Amino acid sequence: MKILFCHYQTFRCIWLAKAPGRHFHRDRHLWMPLTLADFEAINRCDRSLPKNFNFAGDVLDQWSEKEKTGERPANPALWWVNGKGDEVKWSFRELGSLSRKAANVLTKPCGLQRGDRVAVILPRIPEWWLVNVACMRTGLVFIPGTTQLTAKDMLYRLQASKAKCIVASEEVALAVESIMSECPDLKTKLLVSPRERNGWLNFQELVQSASEEHSCVQTGSQEPMAIYFTSGTSGSPKMAQHSQSSLGIGHTLSGRYWLDLKSSDIIWNMSDTGWIKAAIGSVFASWLQGACVFVHRMAQLDTDNFLDTLTTYPITTLCSAPTVFRMLVQKDLTRYKFKKLRHCLTGGEPLNPEVLEQWKAQTGLELYEGYGQTEVGIICANHKGQEIKPGSMGKGVQPYDVQIIDENGNILPPGKEGEIALRLKSTRPFCFFSEYVDNPDKTAATLKGDFYVTGDRGVMDSDGYFWFVGRADDVIISSGYRIGPFEVESALIEHPAVVESAVVSSPDPVRGEVVKAFVVLSAPFKSSNPEKLTLELQDHVKKSTAPYKYPRKVEFVQELPKTITGKIKRNVLRDQEWGRT
Repeated sequence: MKILFCHYQTFRCIWLAKAPGRHFHRDRHLWMPLTLADFEAINRCDRSLPKNFNFAGDVLDQWSEKEKTGERPANPALWWVNGKGDEVKWSFRELGSLSRKAANVLTKPCGLQRGDRVAVILPRIPEWWLVNVACMRTGLVFIPGTTQLTAKDMLYRLQASKAKCIVASEEVALAVESIMSECPDLKTKLLVSPRERNGWLNFQELVQSASEEHSCVQTGSQEPMAIYFTSGTSGSPKMAQHSQSSLGIGHTLSGRYWLDLKSSDIIWNMSDTGWIKAAIGSVFASWLQGACVFVHRMAQLDTDNFLDTLTTYPITTLCSAPTVFRMLVQKDLTRYKFKKLRHCLTGGEPLNPEVLEQWKAQTGLELYEGYGQTEVGIICANHKGQEIKPGSMGKGVQPYDVQIIDENGNILPPGKEGEIALRLKSTRPFCFFSEYVDNPDKTAATLKGDFYVTGDRGVMDSDGYFWFVGRADDVIISSGYRIGPFEVESALIEHPAVVESAVVSSPDPVRGEVVKAFVVLSAPFKSSNPEKLTLELQDHVKKSTAPYKYPRKVEFVQELPKTITGKIKRNVLRDQEWGRT
């Protein structure tokens, strides 16, 4: 696939003409640049948050300057391959130069101003990173989305966010065009493609002709940086807004202690670009440490291709959902010799203890599980050098005070099941999300007395290790994707065959859990061929919402449990599905 700067060698000679324009701030050390040690102290809450902070100016440009002075080798900051022979390597200096050009595209031809919202729906291509950094430089709020979103999904997101610009690839361009008339706030469409498209500005052409001169905006530390749509159990996805510092500083300790990164490391994080895990592992935590972010364009997981990549490239750190490791341990891993792999991590869904044990037996490497949320980042983790208890999420991580509480907000003793919560001090931690945009009631509902409640249930043992039990709500996490049952039920009810449905999680040996729909049929469809109708309903859901949300299991029933709310119906059916009493 041709992408921007595929002849990247011509860009190896692009160097910054002058030092970055914004390194310094007024804080304890007057007119001194923030250092990695400063960021760690701020993340631990041992030092106050500076008034202003911008990740591009205060982090990326510092690494760029170190390359210029020789303090840091010009190792890649981003190393991208597509498995077809195409390769892109950008140093921090090249990333800085190119992102300034991209910033000028956003503010000039696109006419965007600080605080405007930009929807970014791109696959794993270098432009995703370029646009993200360009948004930071200009003070724009970026809104990532997976390319699996349907036109209906995008319509909701564009209308709810009032995004003024969308940056998209060809695979979603047609869907965007089909909803344009219903998005009055959307003024600019920016296409990332070597081809022209009527009604779209071409990102590649504009970047190539843009100036490299751009002054980074002095964004406030608490100024909005990004919005992530996160699924819930009722209604449409919520807009979780993060600040410049919650993302840009709040993952410093995760990068050092959970990811165990140094500037010489190369991390391959498999997360889809639409999820916050991509921001944590492939932008903020990694680049705070000066590590190289490795990216494979791989649209669909192919285990042979995956393992060949690990044996071909000097990847030191691997992070992926448990689903990937479940599939990998089915292979004979002893046949493969990984070049430099030393640290493996997983998160996004519970990890089966047997998968951890099989991975270690075949590779000699531990799997370090982490647990977190879009709203607050990493909460619990197994750190390098710490004993791993198979099945545990690890211990609570700084700066959080993780506790298990009951329904009244009282801390429970070890061994007692309750809700996983974070004890709050006098002020809201800066590394929290700022709010659910336009939804103060949902924002307020995350607090219970002196605690932030995660909505997940767990147990803490006497050694301080946390064990995941289940969700207090009924969001389904399948292969790392969060799926709201209500969204799937809403799609199913649109089909004439469906009178009523309840969607729950169902155990699966590969994905951990999958979507299962219990469906009550309308009279004309009761005699239909079950297998044929199942496929029809699955195809319908794929067309109505993102394809990954479709029910992989469908059971036709005469009636659903007679309860007042859909949530209780789901609880009854989920307990039945998982064999709980």
